[in-house]
Amino acid sequence: MMISGHAKLAGILGWPVSHSASPCLHGFWLEAYGVDGAFVPLPVHPDDLEMVVRALPRMGFCGVNVTIPHKEAVLSLCDTLSETARTAGSVNTLTFSTDGSIHGDTTDGDGFMRNVQDQAGFVDPKGPVLVLGAGGAARSVVLALVSAGFQDILITNRTPEKAESIARDLGAGITVVEWDNYKPFFPLLSLLVNTTSLGMTGCPPLSLSLDTLSEQAVVCDIVYKPLETTLLATARRRGNRVVDGLGMLLHQACPGFHAWFGVMPIVDNLLRDHVIKSLHLA
Repeated sequence: MMISGHAKLAGILGWPVSHSASPCLHGFWLEAYGVDGAFVPLPVHPDDLEMVVRALPRMGFCGVNVTIPHKEAVLSLCDTLSETARTAGSVNTLTFSTDGSIHGDTTDGDGFMRNVQDQAGFVDPKGPVLVLGAGGAARSVVLALVSAGFQDILITNRTPEKAESIARDLGAGITVVEWDNYKPFFPLLSLLVNTTSLGMTGCPPLSLSLDTLSEQAVVCDIVYKPLETTLLATARRRGNRVVDGLGMLLHQACPGFHAWFGVMPIVDNLLRDHVIKSLHLA
């Protein structure tokens, strides 16, 4: 689609960003909604982060998504933060005001919950949830679960100190269990979430037997390369509802697109199929 000299500009800020799916999905929306705008990859070395972020509003950018390794580093560059970003301790969406001020938000958790609702429907908030991992993604997921009213959240991680930090920061109802001692909870779970990179293309597999997992449990993996991880394939074969990680990526992008381009996009099968085809996920 042709753009004019008045085109609105946004992008994805990271190091590297060549792997990012964001230009693909934002480009789809820009064309679908006829928006005079562009969304571009912005590979920025950590040493140059502050200089670039300060310059982007002056260059006409409306905002950017932020990815690894900058999600925590940009916190100190924001003039204002959403309460979610402040609590999560990370930012994935920057919006620039006309006066040059910078607002930071994180939409990862919201994207996670919308994806679960979209693909799995109802999940009982009273049933225990087990979250595998304790990195930045896990923190956003746990915060979203707490906000959605889940009352019994279990976190397990090979490095327990990271899991304990999440439990300490995000409040009551969160319990840390040892990495080798979470299987007794499987018959009771309403939701199992993998937030680690285990099972991702190029990473070690996630060695996990689901033999004792409740048939009512929803199994979610935030990994989307491959689209169906071994965890999800195993869960699907035994009859559990499954949620892949692609929808989280798509849903978390909606608030930023709305803030920058003035249109609230929808996540539908057309978008999903476009991204799957463009990224060769199937």
